[in-house]
Amino acid sequence: MKIATWNINGVKARIDTLLAWLREASPDIVGLQEIKSVDEGFPRLEIEALGYNVVTHGQKGFNGVAILSKRPLEDVSRGLPGDPADEQSRYIEAVVSTAGGVVRVGVLYLPNGNPLGTEKFPYKLAWMERLKRHAQARLELEEPFLLIGDYNVIPDPIDARSPAAWVNDALFQPESRAAFRALLACGFTDALRASTTAQVFTFWDYQAGCWQRNEGIRIDHILTSPQATDHIRAVGIDKHVRGWEKPSDHVPVFVDLDLD
Repeated sequence: MKIATWNINGVKARIDTLLAWLREASPDIVGLQEIKSVDEGFPRLEIEALGYNVVTHGQKGFNGVAILSKRPLEDVSRGLPGDPADEQSRYIEAVVSTAGGVVRVGVLYLPNGNPLGTEKFPYKLAWMERLKRHAQARLELEEPFLLIGDYNVIPDPIDARSPAAWVNDALFQPESRAAFRALLACGFTDALRASTTAQVFTFWDYQAGCWQRNEGIRIDHILTSPQATDHIRAVGIDKHVRGWEKPSDHVPVFVDLDLD
């Protein structure tokens, strides 16, 4: 079972890119972030034509997450618990049944937190605390559970080509990185980092030739519960997609599990 995450940066603007990648990579489950579309406007017909079921949690012009799956999606929930006043569309979760049992997937678009010194950074940290509480509750189910998405966190210096350029950015603040480590400490594995110690990136800004100079960062992560980690066969990044026409500034990250 191939499960992938991708911040698509506007699904309508990147629909041709998304469809091309779905045909090429043929993932079983995909979590999309920053779809920037209301539910009614999501281009589901084109995606369903490739054999995917679609659930969305959209928001006009901003944020928005979705799950695409070749198998039926069950127990769908929208929104991160813990703050009824939070109206931003940043989390969606669903279950997929396999011959060996269920797989639960949570797709998140974690707040950016910039600029520092505004209410956006405390919101980011509060959101991460809510995510940790929710994740801890899900871990008690003792089932394969994956938390995938754009975390907007650079975990370690190796995850940035130029760490010094990020010291005043919310993505690389000690508080952000500590909250990410706290999530891992609940019992999750950073699937990609567990598979390689190499410097690899998932995001290259559109500005200043970052892609051409490989000035990237790793902020898109797949975290796996112990029950999912035990089944990992491979982890990878589809870096080449960043070089396609009209690309997102992020690229897909995937994990292959021996769960069918």
